[in-house]
Amino acid sequence: MKCQFVHQNFNVLDLAKSIAFYETNLGLKVEKRHQAADGSFELVFMGDGATGFQLELTWLRDWKEPYNLGDNEIHLAVRVPDMDAARAFHREQGVICFENEAMGIYFIADPDGYWIEIVR
Repeated sequence: MKCQFVHQNFNVLDLAKSIAFYETNLGLKVEKRHQAADGSFELVFMGDGATGFQLELTWLRDWKEPYNLGDNEIHLAVRVPDMDAARAFHREQGVICFENEAMGIYFIADPDGYWIEIVR
């Protein structure tokens, strides 16, 4: 059997803030939205316009506490064409949370604390 990756889900507390973060820091765009008829949840699918892979942001109306992300060992990774320019931009934005110079990677954190690995 062969499968294909479709999306990764992150649950978020402030949907507008999360959308703005991913648009600004990764260049993702909203590709699809779904809101429950009763307003209890909203799903926003963001994509890079190239791969078909999407990040699903899930907002739950009744959820008020920060999500437990454990040790944050689970993360999303994205490739950038110019690592130096990306790192300089992310430093300016104040979103870098960890750098591993030896491996040539760094991580940024979104408004809910999810880490996104930046690779060449």
